[in-house]
Amino acid sequence: MSWTDWKKVEGDGLDFDEIVYEKKSHSELEGGIARVSVNKPKKYNTMTLHTVDQMFRAFYDANHDPSIGAIIVAGTGKNFGTGGDVEWETWGLREAFYNRYPHNRLIRLSRKPIIAAVQGYCLGGHNHMAYCCDFTIAADNAIFGQAGPRVSSPADGFFVPYLAHVVGAKKAREMWMMCRRYTALEALEMGLVNRVVPLERLGEEIDKWCEELLLASPGCLEILKATFDQEMDRYADMGTISSQFYPDWFDTPEGKEGGTAFVEKRPPRFWSLREEEQEKRRELIEEYEKKKD
Repeated sequence: MSWTDWKKVEGDGLDFDEIVYEKKSHSELEGGIARVSVNKPKKYNTMTLHTVDQMFRAFYDANHDPSIGAIIVAGTGKNFGTGGDVEWETWGLREAFYNRYPHNRLIRLSRKPIIAAVQGYCLGGHNHMAYCCDFTIAADNAIFGQAGPRVSSPADGFFVPYLAHVVGAKKAREMWMMCRRYTALEALEMGLVNRVVPLERLGEEIDKWCEELLLASPGCLEILKATFDQEMDRYADMGTISSQFYPDWFDTPEGKEGGTAFVEKRPPRFWSLREEEQEKRRELIEEYEKKKD
């Protein structure tokens, strides 16, 4: 079975600089597939609002193309991606990125099955984007994990508890709270990915999975995907827990510290900051008591 070469999609509103949007078709099965790749390899394919906006437009086009049977999410260069751009987020836009423009919504709202093609680092926002995909195929050099608490990036909404349905509650909490990293084989063992192949065979393996999808009724696949994805709707609200716990999180010293420490390449000072805050509270209480007397 043979595929045409990947061809860059061009047209009105499809001129992108932070992603590569391509399509190819199958000569025997007649259908085709689309590929959306974050194209910032020098920055480990980190994302900003601009990146997600371009991804939205590509996903919209692919979902409205009746010849497309599946969508592949990938990254150019050596890595799948490392989540949000921490340097960009440090300037106070993190809340807008995660709460108003959640990239996982693109996965959830897509009518076409989505395959994550993972190589190299798959961390933070890219990790939970990958496990929200219908399928995840990993190269043997892939590394998975979350990093939010390490860089003062809180997360809530459907994609956090949804991981419990993928790998189990204990492993999900371990991944999100401990910020550990996992090899491709460890990810396979815990059910985070569907298959692991040598890096040089990743594209070939993706093609095989797409061929199987193209053999199925596209309408039936759309219904099945929507049915499975209903589970995510149980956790549809975005940002409600964060706003309840810390309504001004991004203005607090702790909220700023993680990203600042990352940019400055030093360990974060979370606990000393909390001690400083506690000392300020004690001083305010003492001052208040003195005024009362």
